[in-house]
Amino acid sequence: MKIYFSSRDIPNIAHLPLTERLAAIQKAQNRLTGPEKLLLNVLKLAVLLPIFILIFRSTESWYSLLWAALVAALYPLVLRPIQYSLCAKYIPPIDHQGE
Repeated sequence: MKIYFSSRDIPNIAHLPLTERLAAIQKAQNRLTGPEKLLLNVLKLAVLLPIFILIFRSTESWYSLLWAALVAALYPLVLRPIQYSLCAKYIPPIDHQGE
């Protein structure tokens, strides 16, 4: 599985504007199989759970809130490439318009 860090890196939709790329990714995400959706949701849970644990621990130490903010900032950096990589195989090649 190739990792795509941006929607511009996906070859089938690289030439499209951002809104059309996001629409194509959304359609592809709707076509994910059950195990792929499960994997993506488990990974989301694995990233979100520590955030809430750190927030609950903030009564002991305020540094927990800083760590929670850091983990929350890393959320899209970790999950977007995985989401793009899983969805890329369901995006059909789109011809250039006007050619």
